[in-house]
Amino acid sequence: MDLAVRYGPEPDHLADVVFPPNLAAPLVLALHGGSWLADIDRTYLDPVVRALTRHGFAVANVEYRRVGGGGGWPATFDDVALAVATLPRLIDAERPGRVDVARTVVLGHSAGGTLALWAAHGVAALAGVVALAPVADLADASRREPGGTVAALLGGGPEDVPERYAAADPAALGRPDVPVVVLHGDRDTALPVELSRAYAGNTGAELLVAPGAGHFDVVAPDGPAWTSLVDTLTKLSTVERG
Repeated sequence: MDLAVRYGPEPDHLADVVFPPNLAAPLVLALHGGSWLADIDRTYLDPVVRALTRHGFAVANVEYRRVGGGGGWPATFDDVALAVATLPRLIDAERPGRVDVARTVVLGHSAGGTLALWAAHGVAALAGVVALAPVADLADASRREPGGTVAALLGGGPEDVPERYAAADPAALGRPDVPVVVLHGDRDTALPVELSRAYAGNTGAELLVAPGAGHFDVVAPDGPAWTSLVDTLTKLSTVERG
């Protein structure tokens, strides 16, 4: 870690930032998964954060409040909105010239992919969003596992708190406001690729299927999805300069 940045008053309002050698680097805001539960934190993404800096990206590994640690509805979503809206300028203020805030991409894995897809709807001006094996349809996931992690996140099922699902569920939000790419492995047994295929078909997001990749392979440096991930981030963070 090169820099720790606090983006709010809570203990979990923290991001670990790593910079590449180059100046004016595109910035990736990484949102970790772990079923939105407090006992899983951002550290499992450290290897992919480090690896992305070798491709010229500055990466902020973002923490946020989770279920069992003050999170859930609406705190988890409030934290993500605050982080996405403020971290680029906070990082730029701490290390002037190291990042190009106009080339900010949000990257999320699994449960963090859900939050990344949600952030594609008006949270901030972004170059794009990349969701890796996301829970793209919260209502469907809740019905598949009644009383499970989605219900814990939102405080009930879609029949109990429909207004929360309407506000939080990426599948209910329609076409995103920024370019969105969903990258999903065809051997994912935790969240089958068909879920992302349905989301992409309904919202116009781009779907990339990684052959031979499981749920965690999509965040494995030099794994079967790695080239697709780097190429996608490069494409989204490329800004035409007139």
